[in-house]
Amino acid sequence: MRVHLVRACPLRVIAPMGRREIRLIVRALRDLLRGFRVLQRSGPCVTVFGSARCAPGHPYYEVGREIGRRLTDLGFTVMTGGGPGLMEAVNRGAQDAGGRSVGCNIRLPMEQSPNRYLDRWAECEQFFIRKVLLCRYSYAFIALPGGFGTMDELFEVLTLVQTGKIEKFPIVMIGRAYWQPFVDFLDRMVVEGMIDRRDVSLALITDDLDEAMRHIEQRTAEQFGLSLIELSRFKAQAARLKAESISRRKTRLSTS
Repeated sequence: MRVHLVRACPLRVIAPMGRREIRLIVRALRDLLRGFRVLQRSGPCVTVFGSARCAPGHPYYEVGREIGRRLTDLGFTVMTGGGPGLMEAVNRGAQDAGGRSVGCNIRLPMEQSPNRYLDRWAECEQFFIRKVLLCRYSYAFIALPGGFGTMDELFEVLTLVQTGKIEKFPIVMIGRAYWQPFVDFLDRMVVEGMIDRRDVSLALITDDLDEAMRHIEQRTAEQFGLSLIELSRFKAQAARLKAESISRRKTRLSTS
């Protein structure tokens, strides 16, 4: 019997792996569990991607802030990568409007630390865990101008929608002039037979924030039944949770 247990033990599968692989698995599971625990009560989210390098005063920063306000007015919780730049702008806009603002921060040696406009945030060591969390609770995605990280996140979502790994969530890219080379690249992919023509239509590209918000509102209502009434209920619940969080924070400060 003892021999049978040894043979069935899953450690025999793990044993050939090195310490680095086991450490990666443990840390990934830790970050996933912590992230789920932090974000599971966030309500319907819209995730916004964007550069960490656009400071206040940059034109894109003001666009991001306005997007945060408008998403809050629709009743969504606003989620970003939790860092500075355009992520901060969107979280700030959500708080300006009294909405719920959450993030998935990545631990980096430079550039990235949680911005001060977050009600709650998860921290990740690996980008692939961060992308899982950014997608898990979101019903729509917005891409503001950004660099490698923004491209990575945008292509991840486009691929997941294209391959049916996630629902056909609305994807919006803000900034026609910035994204035009990206559109040209997609057209080249179509010509070369690398993607289908219908794949190009997975994302709406626009400068018009009214159009962007209508697109998200209509698609989430049609596909997922997120009516204004239901979103208002989630918004009220988020406001209550936020008030409770602030109250607990004040209590901790007064007793310390």
